[in-house]
Amino acid sequence: MIPGVEYRWRGEIADEELVELTESHGGNSARGWWDQIRGYSLGWVTARSADGAAVGFVNVAWDGCAHAFLLDTKVRPDHQRGGVGTELVRQAALHSKRAGCEWIHVDFEDSDGLGPFYLSACGFQPTRAGVIHLPDMPDML
Repeated sequence: MIPGVEYRWRGEIADEELVELTESHGGNSARGWWDQIRGYSLGWVTARSADGAAVGFVNVAWDGCAHAFLLDTKVRPDHQRGGVGTELVRQAALHSKRAGCEWIHVDFEDSDGLGPFYLSACGFQPTRAGVIHLPDMPDML
């Protein structure tokens, strides 16, 4: 684990910080996103360096009962491969368990090389699941 990184459940983080964090690793950011969805989250975990800069984040959505869902795991490139992402996920899972959830889910693109991270480093078990790419779905009611 990278020394000097502080993790907080429901830690303060501004929308602009998430935009910067997302763009730091080439992700597509959307200004106003965090302010729009924060109220729907069970919680989130922030990671900050000793100087207070946001270096990691994960959001946890839920169904209000047994299922939590990891979304938007982000780690600044200069802090990747040092355990920050693994600790973000570990804390998200622990707090989800404490909230009464029985399961925590994650989905990811294996083509992005995230399989070893989620399945090995974080302990997720592979499952069968289905998705629909909604922009490709015919718009017929």
